Amino acid sequence: MYTYSQFDVESHFGGRLKIAYLNQPETMNALTKPLLAELRDFVEFYNKDEDTRCIAIAGRGKAFSSGQNLAAIDFMNPEVNVPREVERIVLDYYNPLVMSIAYARKPVISLVNGPAVGAGAMLALICDFSVVSDRAYFSQAFSNIGLIPDTGGTYFLQKVLGRQMAHYMAYTGKKLSAEEAHRLGMVAEVWPEAEFEVKAMEMLETITNQPTTALSLTKRALRKSYDNSLKEQLDIESRYQSAASATEDFREGILAFSEKRKPVYKGK
Repeated sequence: MYTYSQFDVESHFGGRLKIAYLNQPETMNALTKPLLAELRDFVEFYNKDEDTRCIAIAGRGKAFSSGQNLAAIDFMNPEVNVPREVERIVLDYYNPLVMSIAYARKPVISLVNGPAVGAGAMLALICDFSVVSDRAYFSQAFSNIGLIPDTGGTYFLQKVLGRQMAHYMAYTGKKLSAEEAHRLGMVAEVWPEAEFEVKAMEMLETITNQPTTALSLTKRALRKSYDNSLKEQLDIESRYQSAASATEDFREGILAFSEKRKPVYKGK
């Protein structure tokens, strides 16, 4: 297993699950260029690893992530081309990470233990789904410092929240509680803080033991639906369903159903 300097990595369920734990409590897990680069490498490496069937991103300490580490840029230095530096960070670090997560073949899930702010909120929300502690909250805090939502914010927020709430959240930077985020469909589950770790691992074990190819094809089809007509999407469903039916896991699922037992999927 690779080692990373910017976060901790844990392996569970015989190596089938890999979790990256942001663990820089002094900055509330603020995002930096080295961390973003390593996180992209982590997602891409384990996406290709045949033994890994699920990837997760989590936070330790009091926060999931406080967003971009603003101290990393000397905004007051007249010798720093601030607009150019900001553009390069977005282009070279945030955008590649968004694409790596969105296009990963494996499920990528966020475990939001506490506040998720700005780019930290979007890091959680660009994952396939998020599960959340009841002490967490989300804030699109970009407008508070005169910026726009990045890290996929202008793409995903409106699709998740609808036009009204996406604009409202982006304009105001309002803190959205875990319960409110769940009610609006932003996150999949909310659990009490005391139960969060146990519940999250139970859920991850379930996902890890699912038929991996079918989940990959599902993720790809859902992603393509953003841009497709109904006819195009139905054509994709027929092709992907054919591919899913050719897997060992499909045959195991059918056999287990006929034998009235729980299937044992191998991710093949």
